[in-house]
Amino acid sequence: MNYIDLGIFVGYMLVMLGVGYYFMHQNKNQDDYYVGGRNIGSWHIGLSVVATDVGGGFSVGLGGLGFVMGLSGSWMLFTGLFGAWLAAVFLIPRVKQDQAFGGFYTFPQIFNFLFDKKAGLVAAAICLIGYLGFTSSQLLAGAKLAAGTFEVLSITQALWIMGAIAVVYTVLGGLKAVIYTDTVQWIILMLGFIFIGLPVAYYHVGGWEVIRQTLPPEFFTLTNLTWQDFANWGITILPIWFIGMTLYQRIFASRDTASAKKAWFIAGLFEWPIMAFMGVSLGLLSRVAFEQGLLIFDVENLDPEMGLPVLLRTILPSGILGLMMSAYFSAVLSTADSCLMAASGNLSTDIFGGWLNRKSEKIQIRYSQLFTLILGAIALIVALQMTNVLDLMLYSYAFMVSGLLIPVLFGLFSSKKDPYAALTAMLSGGAVTAGLGILDVGLPFGLDPNFFGVFTSLAMYLLVYYGRKSIHSK
Repeated sequence: MNYIDLGIFVGYMLVMLGVGYYFMHQNKNQDDYYVGGRNIGSWHIGLSVVATDVGGGFSVGLGGLGFVMGLSGSWMLFTGLFGAWLAAVFLIPRVKQDQAFGGFYTFPQIFNFLFDKKAGLVAAAICLIGYLGFTSSQLLAGAKLAAGTFEVLSITQALWIMGAIAVVYTVLGGLKAVIYTDTVQWIILMLGFIFIGLPVAYYHVGGWEVIRQTLPPEFFTLTNLTWQDFANWGITILPIWFIGMTLYQRIFASRDTASAKKAWFIAGLFEWPIMAFMGVSLGLLSRVAFEQGLLIFDVENLDPEMGLPVLLRTILPSGILGLMMSAYFSAVLSTADSCLMAASGNLSTDIFGGWLNRKSEKIQIRYSQLFTLILGAIALIVALQMTNVLDLMLYSYAFMVSGLLIPVLFGLFSSKKDPYAALTAMLSGGAVTAGLGILDVGLPFGLDPNFFGVFTSLAMYLLVYYGRKSIHSK
């Protein structure tokens, strides 16, 4: 990358920091900082949702899947489409039309309302840990892109740079800055894929005939995966639409029920098929270039997620490379900032909310910014210990899903509400998933630990609920 590319990239980062600084002076209270004033339109919300959900981590992860399995990797984001539309039909009307939720900032506040304060605190802790992990995955995604593009940078050095930019920008601007810049960042990424990445890569590797001759036929089908792949993606990704703190913040930030539902329908379509096929196609093209010997890789330590950034560095001319890298870093920022805002909201609202509420609105915002800064530093430290973006993302998702899905479904859509059942379900589900993941043991049918965590959570909720009901009926 020469100075032209570097100048484009640095200029883009400075603009993002400037946006954060601008919104810092627009934020008057916690409503502005955490839920964007509760008056944001459907297109901004929808593009922010898809930018947050797909973002840089899934962009890099999809490239890795395309490198390994071809077009079938796109099924991972089909679960995003299905989850978004289920949430639009069932979740959004339930949350948006309940006046009790009208002043909420975070997802755990719903637990506090539906069950009790202890359940709300445990939910906040689970969200906090999960979103710290997810923020770390985005920083790692950005570092891989930077290290694959700037040959003089190691992944560790790139992590420090990406971490500083993402954290400072988020600390300054709050959710308004996040949502409005997400719209711009997502458009930049889409245009980069459509007009730069895909056509240039396609031309560079020699066109369709060469591509078809280079890779096995299964790379061009939608069946090059096992049923376990699809099931594991589904149990991990689909439920996040019902328990994702970043998504609840955007429901709260929407003007009304209709605009929120429209936003979720928009987000689902952008996830699959649009983003899904573009992401895996670029990964597939990077595999073609690798098989042709056009990419320089350490074959013994081959990381499929590095194929895409190395491909772009290899094929794109000066100036264009800077634009494409800015597009990818846009995606990284759009997810990292949202996840960091979610974790910060858990800390300032759910854990320290009682103490902060006694402070002035100006002091509340300053403490919120401090919490965001501290959590960003922790996320950076976690990222320094990890190597695989997709694994870190899915681990973070799985931990939250296994602990939170069952209680929130019973709380929102059932009359079977019990705080002790909710607590037991959260702790047992999260513990089983985390424990099986740490032990790394072989599981029946090759299923993800999250399956066993979710079913443990369901069993424990029902056991405690009916057990306590039986005791009280005597």
